Order: sequence, then structure tokens, then C-alpha cells
Amino acid sequence: LIDIPVGREAKVEEMQRAKQYARDFIELGERLGINVECAITYGGQPVGRAIGPALEVREALSALENKNSPASLIEKATHLAGILLEMGGIRNGAEEAEAIIRSGKALRKLREIIQAQGGNPDVHSDDIDVGRYKAEIKAKTEGYVKRISNRTIGRIAREAGSPYDKGAGILLAKKEGLQVEIGETLLTIFADNKRKLERAERLAKHLHPITIEGMILERIPKYHTM
Repeated sequence: LIDIPVGREAKVEEMQRAKQYARDFIELGERLGINVECAITYGGQPVGRAIGPALEVREALSALENKNSPASLIEKATHLAGILLEMGGIRNGAEEAEAIIRSGKALRKLREIIQAQGGNPDVHSDDIDVGRYKAEIKAKTEGYVKRISNRTIGRIAREAGSPYDKGAGILLAKKEGLQVEIGETLLTIFADNKRKLERAERLAKHLHPITIEGMILERIPKYHTM
């Protein structure tokens, strides 16, 4: 199964191009004797709320622990896993995948994998350490989140030290469509190094990775003729 995210500032921005890539992958699979299916997914904003190694691991573990997790993360994971299950002959794959998470089977299997790789199988999401330095970027206006720039978010995360500094990254507080009040936190930047955090914070304030607009986009006045 090949995931092809599509959206503004994703690696593939146009649906037509994504479909062509999918056909190419499937044809290549046929030539190699491999059963290939493709899923074109929404890539217009980050999946979940975490960007960065430790933050993403913590979010994924939290999801498997059935804690409060972003709906987008669960939906994409279960639907992709569901396609794989259906490719293997299981009906209603997405529902089955969701049931596997709810039952704890997915978490138990992950712990087996962690142990096989020499890690601590008893690790919990709360045990994952993230960057000791952090800065919150707050909204200067009210409205609704219209857009999150994938490219800019990635650039800020790299400035903070991600992915080489494992604790560095970004935690999004607001996603597209959500209401925002003045002074609310839009995102939090984490870093293992204070100087890198300061650079990332300056970059975030300069580039404005989250666009906020009000419900009224423009007022068209009535013109009176004499």
C-alpha cells in the first residue's frame, strides 16, 4: 500500500498528478509480481498535531493507549491499515483496524516490536521526553484558521533542531477550521537548545505559518446613483 498525500505544499499538489503516480506504482507492481494499491490522502495540513521525532512518538503512543488523540491521526491510520487488511482478505478493514486499537492489541504488538529491537516494552507516552526549552506562538487576531503552511511549519521545526535533535519540533494547538481568540496559543515550539529555540521563535513570528481569517472576508457596499 502506497500513501500519496495531496494538497498545497505537499510533495504532490495536484490530484491529477497523484492519480498518475498511483497508476505508475500499480503498473510497476504488476511487472514485479507485487500486489500494489494506492491511497490518495489529504495532505493540505499536518496529520495530527505533532511535528518532530519525540513529539510524534508520544502522540502515536497516546493514540494506541486510547488517550485523547487527534481525530485526523486515528482516521488516516485506521483507513490505511484497513486497506491493507482488506488486501489480505478481511472485510470492513477500517472498522477492524479501529477495533484492534480500542482492544489494546495494537499497543501490545508495538510493545513486542520495541522489545525485539532492544527497547523498553513498558514505555508509556508520558515517558517520552521532549525538548526542555519551549515557546508558545499566540494569535494576534481572532477568527478561524484558514490555512497551515506545511512548508513553513517544517522550516520552523528544522530551525528548532528537528529531526536530528530528537526532542525538537512543534505541537499544533489549532488546526484548519477551528476558531481562534486573540492571545490563544496557535503552536508550541520545542527545542533541546535554547539558541535554536530563539531562532525558531523569531522565524515563526516572521513567517506566520498559520493564517487566520474572520467569517466576513470582504464587505461589498451598496452604491447609490443620483
